[in-house]
Amino acid sequence: MAHRAPSGRAPAAAPAPSRRLARRVLVLFTLSLSCSYLCYSLLCCCGGPAAPRARCPPARAAAAKKLLQKPRPCGRTGSAEPPPSAAPARRPRDPSGPPVGSPPGPARPGTKRLPQAIVVGVKKGGTRAVLEFIRVHPDVRALGTEPHFFDRNYDRGLEWYRSLMPRTLDSQITVEKTPSYFVTKEAPRRIFNMSRDTKLIVVVRNPVTRAISDYTQTLSKKPDIPTFEGLTFRNRSLGLVDTSWNAIRIGMYAVHLESWLQYFPLSQIHFVSGEKLITDPAGEMGKVQDFLGIKRVITDKHFYFNKTKGFPCLKKSESSGLPRCLGKSKGRTHVQIDPEVIEQLRDFYRPYNVKFYETVGQDFRWE
Repeated sequence: MAHRAPSGRAPAAAPAPSRRLARRVLVLFTLSLSCSYLCYSLLCCCGGPAAPRARCPPARAAAAKKLLQKPRPCGRTGSAEPPPSAAPARRPRDPSGPPVGSPPGPARPGTKRLPQAIVVGVKKGGTRAVLEFIRVHPDVRALGTEPHFFDRNYDRGLEWYRSLMPRTLDSQITVEKTPSYFVTKEAPRRIFNMSRDTKLIVVVRNPVTRAISDYTQTLSKKPDIPTFEGLTFRNRSLGLVDTSWNAIRIGMYAVHLESWLQYFPLSQIHFVSGEKLITDPAGEMGKVQDFLGIKRVITDKHFYFNKTKGFPCLKKSESSGLPRCLGKSKGRTHVQIDPEVIEQLRDFYRPYNVKFYETVGQDFRWE
């Protein structure tokens, strides 16, 4: 009996080789992508070179959270911040500045301040000696040159004046000296406008001796000037003194002092005796230190008498620690003056001297 095939679909044929290959490729591609993603994620969290500029996503597993309690930033080239425990980089130290670690401040210690005390006069009275002596004190810093601010350079302004001053600490006093201030009419008002608390030092000397010393200095620079007698009198036979000559006018201390007393009380003006500055420098400088409100540091031990120059010198100076006398311009031998001329000048100055003594409450014994 013949066999009949069942009705319906014919039996399925075996899969073609091309289909098997396509499936294998798809599986391999999927595995490759998965491996690439896994590697990429590991590189990101570990800070590898291919990591993007973003922080790692937080781990979800509890174990991962425990390990990542202090997460590190993803890898950054050239801009990674140092860990908190790392010490900051040290900057090179400025030799003139404060020690490393000090709070920020000026490169040099101290500040330039306007002077709290000024030696205002008088010329050829002993102002240079006072300045050099007071500079020995550790609480004083003084300008060595004469700035002539309040008589010649006032238009330059206070900031220019301040820039000339030495640097001082809070505990130190700034001092300058310009002897021509005492006879400059505008100086008292200008100094008062700067500071009404300014302390003033005036070094005075017998006006006759001072005038001869003044003339001697001028003669050394201008040998062809007229004689002392010729400049002193308008009419010698009548005894008329020429008060327009600066060497004579400066010695009229009482007249000039009136201008200062319009702005400053006597308590802010200290008068130094030029004569005692030679015979007792420690005593006179002790009074100056008291006036400035500083401790008496400058004493007899700082001075010795120079017989050649005829006045005291410092055993050690502020800068070198070696003995120091004033310059060659100090201690010149005075020109010889006719004794009769000297007597006439004493008569001329006598009323001015008496008024000066009465005003300042001190007898300088110039008679």
